[in-house]
Amino acid sequence: MFDDKLREECGVLGIYSPENEVLAQMMGFGLVALQHRGQESAGIATSNKGTMNYYKDMGLVQDVFTNKILERLQGDVSIGHVRYSTTGESYVSNAQPLVVNYKGGSIALAHNGNLVNADKIRERLEDEGSIFQTSIDSEVIANLIARNYSHGFKDAIKEAISEIKGAFALTIICENKLIGVRDPNGLRPLCLGKLDGGFVLASESCALDVVGAEFIRDIEKGEMVIIDDEGVESIIYDDTKRKSHCIFEYVYFARPDSKMDGESVYITRRDAGRELAKEFKIDADVVIAVPDSGIDAAIGYAEASGIPYGVGLIKNKYIGRTFIQPDQKSRELAVRLKLNPLTENIKDKRVIMIDDSIVRGTTSKKIVSSLRKAGAKEVHVLVSSPPVVHSCYFGIDTPERKELVGAVKSVEEIRQMIGADSLGYISVEGLMRSVHKTSDNLCVACFNGDYPLEVPKSASKFMFETNKAVEIKNT
Repeated sequence: MFDDKLREECGVLGIYSPENEVLAQMMGFGLVALQHRGQESAGIATSNKGTMNYYKDMGLVQDVFTNKILERLQGDVSIGHVRYSTTGESYVSNAQPLVVNYKGGSIALAHNGNLVNADKIRERLEDEGSIFQTSIDSEVIANLIARNYSHGFKDAIKEAISEIKGAFALTIICENKLIGVRDPNGLRPLCLGKLDGGFVLASESCALDVVGAEFIRDIEKGEMVIIDDEGVESIIYDDTKRKSHCIFEYVYFARPDSKMDGESVYITRRDAGRELAKEFKIDADVVIAVPDSGIDAAIGYAEASGIPYGVGLIKNKYIGRTFIQPDQKSRELAVRLKLNPLTENIKDKRVIMIDDSIVRGTTSKKIVSSLRKAGAKEVHVLVSSPPVVHSCYFGIDTPERKELVGAVKSVEEIRQMIGADSLGYISVEGLMRSVHKTSDNLCVACFNGDYPLEVPKSASKFMFETNKAVEIKNT
């Protein structure tokens, strides 16, 4: 991992727009808007009058899809996926969408999230004769839908999602319809937009903006929507669970120009900075941010404290999150390559540095050291999320608990480790105020261990993907 952050698993997108001559191009642009959610692989599946075509490969969206490939992916309805793996290895066979066949045709499925009981379901299906070809839990969902398809696609999907437990936002193509499903706790995000001549489903509203769709609403927890020529049909398949939207969508994962469950991500991050200013009053000369994720909170802190905001770290935007670091010295060089202090704003000043989270603490230590070398008189570190002390099982790539610095060290010990003059984390209550919600409708298990559903005692890797559908070749 290049920088010391938690990682989202992926982003999903779906567009229903019959007779749209640039559908695949719109999918490409929409996936680029979601690229921050996953950079390992990208894929698009399109149904053209019931014939399924798809293409997926390792890499960024703009590298995976050429104009020639997109031209061959035109159709009536399409789904797409960008992936960062939390279950399953990083191979092209594990890229999504998954396209599977049943007696009457093909189903395409893209999944954001993580299932906590996929290994048990998979073992049962394998005992019954199913063959899996990937190492991802999403294949379990596709397999369950295909096995139950004789009951009709609505019941097949409802039966499948009644068996799985965990976090999921799904986009599905079957019978030339676009289907979206959000898990009963609403852990993973999914929203709906209106397009001229169609509709869009996306992990984040920023993708709607890019493709020219008007935001309508978020898909509700436990809701399935079916989109076709008749419009949008909504089915609430499970309304028994409390809403538990992932708090880290607001803290870090989502783009600041997105809206999630009625809240502007930018406003929530700015307000987290304001809450930090209430909780930690520090005499300093300048407020800086660890870019890009700490900028909004730093602006909020500066506004509330009256201490000027300044650019203190310059980010090299050409270093990806998967930058290879073969040894310790290379890792140290990589941090300096990605973030370099702006000496003119740092030298001889008392600096407040704001970041969104500290996971292992290794990167924070290097950044603090670089600020001191740039001449900072003092370096005070404030964090716009509480200490991460528990692992996530719902689609976030979290280190084992023993590697979470917040779980094994006190705040004072972390301060000493990173070399800061002071260190402060926002309180859970302050963070709740910043997102204008309560813990009754958010998942904050990474901070307090209160998981919204039972979690496995040990994590497992899973495996699927066999297609009669036509895979587009890059020739």
